[in-house]
Amino acid sequence: EYLFNNNIVVSIGHSASTYEDAIFAFAHGARSQTHVYNGMTPFNHRKNGLVGVALRVKGMYGEIICDGNHSTTTALYNFFNAKGSDYGIMITDALMAKGYKPGSKFMFGGNEIEIYEDGSAHLVETKGLAGSTLKMNDGLRILVEEAMVPFNYAVNSCTINPAKCLGVDKRKGRIGVGYDSDLVILNSDYSVHQTYCLGKAML
Repeated sequence: EYLFNNNIVVSIGHSASTYEDAIFAFAHGARSQTHVYNGMTPFNHRKNGLVGVALRVKGMYGEIICDGNHSTTTALYNFFNAKGSDYGIMITDALMAKGYKPGSKFMFGGNEIEIYEDGSAHLVETKGLAGSTLKMNDGLRILVEEAMVPFNYAVNSCTINPAKCLGVDKRKGRIGVGYDSDLVILNSDYSVHQTYCLGKAML
């Protein structure tokens, strides 16, 4: 409540929180969930946990990694189907290795990381997921073309939904009079044609 009352966005994630505790947090100002499905207790029909809250509470935003590795495309579809068009947020969880070729290795946080053929980043020592190299345009493509998420749900998850979650939706997240001219123009294959920041072409 203190954070909420001081205009600080609270997001719950990487937690073994119970369903009941998460609902309590939502009722007292928590606005979003971080890395839905990942770093949290898996959904169980008797113990629903954070995943249960993500699927049940439409009024709580949920940030989800849309690379197809952190969560299957079926899991992505189920999440967005439950959230509707207004509360899902697509994120990349991309590391500084975005753009590195498969097989590349680098150090991050004292750990050696390797990039796999599918673009996922793994700890060399344990093989566990350590992030992604996903780009936003590819995340949008995966949602629409592979997870079969409705186009407007997918676009909102990259634009207006994160802006609303952060409370900047009066100037970000839409194309309209009075909004910042932050635009990305995509080709039909989802590749980036041009990016504008405050009206200035960046490519």
